[in-house]
Amino acid sequence: MSEHNESDALLSAPVAPPKGLAKLGLIAGGVAVLVVAWGLVSRNHNDVNAQSFADAQSVPTVHLVAPGQAGTSTQLVLPSTMQAWTSARIFPRVSGYVRSWDKDIGSLVGAGTPLGYIDTPELDQQIIQARATLQRTKAEASLAKSTAARWNDLLTSNSVSHQEADEKNAGAATANATVAEAQASLGRLLAMKSYATVRAPFAGVVTLRQSDIGDLVGPGTTNPQPMFAVADEHRMRIYVNVPQQYSSQMHAGLTAGLTVPEAPGQVMQARVLAQANAISQQSGALQVQLEIDNPQHLLKTGGYAQVSFNLPVPVGLVTVPSSALVLRGGGTRVGTVTPDGHVRLIPVTVGRDMGATVQITSGLSPDMKIINDPADSIADGQKVEIGGSHG
Repeated sequence: MSEHNESDALLSAPVAPPKGLAKLGLIAGGVAVLVVAWGLVSRNHNDVNAQSFADAQSVPTVHLVAPGQAGTSTQLVLPSTMQAWTSARIFPRVSGYVRSWDKDIGSLVGAGTPLGYIDTPELDQQIIQARATLQRTKAEASLAKSTAARWNDLLTSNSVSHQEADEKNAGAATANATVAEAQASLGRLLAMKSYATVRAPFAGVVTLRQSDIGDLVGPGTTNPQPMFAVADEHRMRIYVNVPQQYSSQMHAGLTAGLTVPEAPGQVMQARVLAQANAISQQSGALQVQLEIDNPQHLLKTGGYAQVSFNLPVPVGLVTVPSSALVLRGGGTRVGTVTPDGHVRLIPVTVGRDMGATVQITSGLSPDMKIINDPADSIADGQKVEIGGSHG
């Protein structure tokens, strides 16, 4: 009975593993823990590196440039139009038919030179009638004068009353006034007849001939047209629209260079004669008038020319690349970078646009550096890196 119990106790007791196998299991477990820990650390390190790389890639790189100096003077080149010093379109003053013309376009004429002739049959008949009326009124006035003289003689002998004598004298005065009226009427018609010869109002060149022989001309026609145009081109007026920012520098006596397409390379000197002293609401510019002598008639009325002003540069004027401008609804700005690497957008006033560069009249100083070619999405306060600096 005791032996049986001892055998059961031996069977139910745990069997201890060999000492070498237990150590191997402990080592394998430790290695597994280390592998898992290393994996977690490595993954966390990769995540940190990836985030750092992404953050680095999200910060844009910008390049800075320095504003350029505008110098002491700037050349302002503007288109202009040329007009003759004096010009006139000559309309016929009387109605009639063109009998002939003496001068064609391009003819040099003096003041009073006949240009053409108009036949005026209706006016001629009115002159004949006016002369007959004048003769009649003169005869009536002569009779009234002699009648008044006889009644004045009869008045001395009291053969007629004072009332009757006064009536005869008044009749004589009325007849004389009628003569004066008839003379004035005839004079007016003769003055109108003088306009049948169309003359140049001043010395110049004929720039237009618009009527030919047989044409019906004059005030009685439908849509009257000028017969001739004459221009005095010995001196020319030049009209140019100057942008408002340069208006304060326009004054009488200022000289400018003038070039025309028909004389390439030839620069003529014009002088400011006057300015409108008002800014046009349509163009936002100031109209300036210049004068220039034209003895060789090289300049043509109505022609195109370029006017070049050499103007002093206002204090603080700098130039920047056109690509540096940030154009938004709030106005034109340029970007700078603060010492801590953030964008600051500065409002500026743009002056003259010269294509690749523009003039900045205010808002920017020469010692500031600005971002060249900023991204469309650039924003005030945005973090950036400076990748390079030019100028």
